[in-house]
Amino acid sequence: MRKCLVVEGRADKLRLVPILAEEVTILCTNGTISEVDLIDLLEAFEHDEIVTFFDADKNGEKLRKLMNRVYPEAKQYTIPAQYIEVEKTPTAILRDLLQQAKFLVR
Repeated sequence: MRKCLVVEGRADKLRLVPILAEEVTILCTNGTISEVDLIDLLEAFEHDEIVTFFDADKNGEKLRKLMNRVYPEAKQYTIPAQYIEVEKTPTAILRDLLQQAKFLVR
């Protein structure tokens, strides 16, 4: 089964790409997104395993709640609160989270 990784923004995507040792589709919500826009964004990937990496802030929490409502089968991972954002999280922590999500990492 293919995997689709959903993050908030381009900086998050650019932070994760060098850590991944496999080809993964990474989609960006570009911050706050509506339910309709989220469905449109993920429509082509609904048969893939959807994994989320959202920030540990207010927008990240809104996105987690929206994902729970729209795609409850998605596996959600939260950045540790002390780092707040994916792009500010140390590589070792991101690598561990990606491994927990069953991604191959460098």
